[in-house]
Amino acid sequence: MQSPSSELVLRADHNGITTLELNRPERYNALSEELLDSLQQHLDQIAEDTSVRCVVLAAAGKAFSAGHDLKQMRGKPRLDYYQQLFQQCAGVMQSIQQLPVPVIARVHGIATAAGCQLVASCDLAIASTEAQFAVSGINVGLFCSSPAVALSRNIPTKHAFDMLVTGRFIDAQTAAQWGLINEAVAPEALNEAVAQKVATILTKSPAAIRYGKSMFYKQQQMDLASAYAYAAEVMAKNMMEEDAAEGIDAFIEKRTPNWNRSSQSF
Repeated sequence: MQSPSSELVLRADHNGITTLELNRPERYNALSEELLDSLQQHLDQIAEDTSVRCVVLAAAGKAFSAGHDLKQMRGKPRLDYYQQLFQQCAGVMQSIQQLPVPVIARVHGIATAAGCQLVASCDLAIASTEAQFAVSGINVGLFCSSPAVALSRNIPTKHAFDMLVTGRFIDAQTAAQWGLINEAVAPEALNEAVAQKVATILTKSPAAIRYGKSMFYKQQQMDLASAYAYAAEVMAKNMMEEDAAEGIDAFIEKRTPNWNRSSQSF
């Protein structure tokens, strides 16, 4: 059964902030192939939209996301289908990191398996203290291999492997301590905490953030010398931006910088 709205992902835009809301609450926002396709389309559109400064990934209903739609998966028991599905999901996760603007997960309720992977793939994550996280495929005979990629890049190895082989749930406070999320806040404070994070990001140079996000993930895959060489080149190009000159002048003159909001240079 599809959600009451025909849109599986809802997009709202306001003052440079784009909110994408998973909209399949009756299935705990399970990541069906249709929902993944809708999310991918939105991410592709945002990648080309220079008016977007920050993205908030949220969800309708009681859960953030329960992961893949197991009923849909069992209905198509073919290796080629499963290969395509998991590649589709991997594409969505990589698209989040490839966006030139920060993506913040606003997490409430459960985030399990590919839903936990979705949280781990976002640049930042703020969760309600009522949220819980797990990569629980092992409980149904399926090791969460794809979620393990994102999870192991967020939290220490032994914590990640423990979650993967036991299927255990961790609470939001533990998720924050381990680094899966940035902070855990009371449910009634979740919206305000996300809004404050977004507001802080919007005070920064759009050009600098675009340079920085791309550099951050690329250098993680390099050896130390290559990372420094690449970072130095990116920083030199960033220095040639109008915003860098404006920001440094503003610092020297002890005033608030006036960023170029329409910069499309990166």
